[in-house]
Amino acid sequence: MVSREGLFRTYHALRARLVPSLRYSQELYEEQITALTANKRWLDLGCGHQVLPAWRATQEEALVRATRFAVGIDYELGALQKHRSITLRVRGDLGHLPFDDASFDVASANMVLEHLDKPEDVFAEVHRVLAPGGVFAFHTPNAWGYSTLAARMVPQWPKVAMARVLEARASEDVFPTHYRANTFRQLRQLARDTGFEVVKFRAIVTDAVFATVPPLAVSELLWIRLLMSRPFKSLRPNLLGVLQRPC
Repeated sequence: MVSREGLFRTYHALRARLVPSLRYSQELYEEQITALTANKRWLDLGCGHQVLPAWRATQEEALVRATRFAVGIDYELGALQKHRSITLRVRGDLGHLPFDDASFDVASANMVLEHLDKPEDVFAEVHRVLAPGGVFAFHTPNAWGYSTLAARMVPQWPKVAMARVLEARASEDVFPTHYRANTFRQLRQLARDTGFEVVKFRAIVTDAVFATVPPLAVSELLWIRLLMSRPFKSLRPNLLGVLQRPC
């Protein structure tokens, strides 16, 4: 039986041959958040039990140490209790942040916006707790991305099984999605309504969903290669963005 590690070795060999310039979207998010949080007061929204992927634990610890201070907030107590790097953690509702005005320089949300039922409340609260000139950085699925469109057609219970098989993700880490802040149009409207200015938006590709299924990975990598061309930019699976509270 081929191990998961062996399947990933096969995938990376295929990726190097078919799409050599492809990078995992979490790597791009890590670069963005590292540049923004150094020596800053940082709030990580929906922090769960880690900031970065499991294999980036050392880099995550260095990221947190480089801040002035880091605070994580999440509603799931079990996830907060297992968090591996942020020591200042709060259980709370993202739509009613338990912090004073202008408490932070940077707020971040890594794969969180898609789960927001009322994103306008969250954006307004983030704007409130950011100091003037503070930034809100996020990484989230694109509602028009191929993987999101497929996921929206699947009921919740098969998603749990698929996340376990394809991503080795535990069932308690799979949450309902709403996709109400997952297009550039939605995000621009939310920014306008809550007083943010758009610094930048990027639609990006990422590694294949079927990385551990080699026959499907080949087809998906070829599709990803096509998405990297400008005409297909709007269908890329993930979004990166930075908003700013005006000075």
